[in-house]
Amino acid sequence: MGLREYYDKRDFNKTPEPRGKEGRGQGWSFCVQKHAATRLHYDFRLELDGVLKSWAVPKGPSFDPADKRLAMMTEDHPLEYGGFEGIIPAGEYGGGTVVLWDRGRWEPIEEPHKAYHSGRLKFRLFGEKLQGAWMLVKTKGRDPRDAEKSWLLFKERDQAAEPGTDILAARPESVKSGRRIEELVAPSMPATPAPAPKRLRPGSLPGAVCDHTAMLTGTRASRRRGTCSSSSIQASQR
Repeated sequence: MGLREYYDKRDFNKTPEPRGKEGRGQGWSFCVQKHAATRLHYDFRLELDGVLKSWAVPKGPSFDPADKRLAMMTEDHPLEYGGFEGIIPAGEYGGGTVVLWDRGRWEPIEEPHKAYHSGRLKFRLFGEKLQGAWMLVKTKGRDPRDAEKSWLLFKERDQAAEPGTDILAARPESVKSGRRIEELVAPSMPATPAPAPKRLRPGSLPGAVCDHTAMLTGTRASRRRGTCSSSSIQASQR
């Protein structure tokens, strides 16, 4: 797939997301990012062929093998995205708060390219939260338009499986900052200084008090401007 779609969807003058580039060689990193966008979801990413293959998992991963979690495939992301945590501005693609919920390495159980393209990818995770054997299986989905994007993510039955544990509730914090997603706030913008008030001459605005001294002393300029009425002069003499 490559990074073309990733680049096309983002304005890097506005978003703090890394531009990145396709990597060389094959590493085995993985990450999960909790993403409070229009709807809260978890972005599950596996490094393959120099990019992060990515799936949006609305309900997040589960340690219960009975939980088959919908995973919608999204565009490839650069490897640099694996360390991203921050706030994508409103109005930008994926606008919302992102925390790095888990990270580590993954290990394919079968040849990864063949397994990925066949739609049955088995692997082990060695993360700070997620462990053990997992599987991604391509499914038809409810909408025919999503046939190529719909997958299921679920835990295999092994010693790392914990049917009674809600890992999302038990470990909501970021593995990078230790903060919860609610605690990550946008940096404050510098206050814009208020413009300096304009200096106004007495008598320059309607109803303003004029320079009575000038009027009383009979200067030609003040009389010529006619900035004061006779009533205002009388009032100043009282």
